[in-house]
Formats: sequence, C-alpha cells, structure tokens
Amino acid sequence: MQRLDEIDLRILHELQSDGRISNQDLADRVGLSPSPCLRRVRRLEESGVVAGYTAVVDPASVGLDITAFVRLRLDSHGTGVAERVEEAIRGIPEVTESYLLAGDHDYLLKVAARSFPAYEELMRTKLRAIPAVSSIETTFAISVTKPSSPLPID
Repeated sequence: MQRLDEIDLRILHELQSDGRISNQDLADRVGLSPSPCLRRVRRLEESGVVAGYTAVVDPASVGLDITAFVRLRLDSHGTGVAERVEEAIRGIPEVTESYLLAGDHDYLLKVAARSFPAYEELMRTKLRAIPAVSSIETTFAISVTKPSSPLPID
C-alpha cells in the first residue's frame, strides 16, 4: 500500500468534495504549485488510491423512487459458490452496491428500483435466480437521512 503524507490526504479530501476541481484550484487549496500537484494526483490515480470519478445522480430525478436494502442468506458455501453469487450480483444493474457480510446473512445489497412492482419483478426474476440463495429479506428506505459522504480522511 502506498504511504500517504499530509499533502496527499489534503488532496484526497479536496477531490472527495469536488472531483471536478481544476488542478490550479486544487494546487492552491493544498499549498502546492500546479505541476507537483498534478504529479501527486496522477500517482494517487495510478496506484488505485483514487479509484475513479463519478457524478452523483439524484435517483428520483431519473425515476428510481425505491431504495431497498436486501439481505441474502446462502444455503451452501461450497467451493466456487461465492464467486458464482458475486458474478450474478454484478450482472444485476439495479444492485448499486453489494457487501459480503459476517453474521446471520451472507450479502447485503443496495437496490434502486422504479416502483414496488418493479422491485417485486426484480426479486422474482433476478434475485431468486442467484445461485444458492436460501432466503431474501428486504427493507425499504423511507428517506435519506445522510447521503453518501466523503471518507473521514485525517
């Protein structure tokens, strides 16, 4: 793992707040001249510390009114099962995040759907088709109380 110094951490903090910041503005904010700042950003990108840049889209603005958190329990944990499950999960566009868990459930999925009937169809045709799934439990979000936020980099 790459060792990060105080300037790297300040760069990461600024990029998390505004991924479209110009190199000049970023350099000014972290106390570097533009060339060394750009070299550091490129090094952070190439090493995978900065994994990418995205736009944050409001789900309701694109008709995705339902957010569901889905817990999956598997009936088998044999050789290759996890790989097949995770491959199936990655192939479902409505699953926006997926986590392997320790505890009572095996996976936690965050799902975006247009409506409750659309979620039901997704559950019936895609989630139940995931290999080795023995149970599916769903919790629907009523509202967002804290949107996705930057990592607490110190």
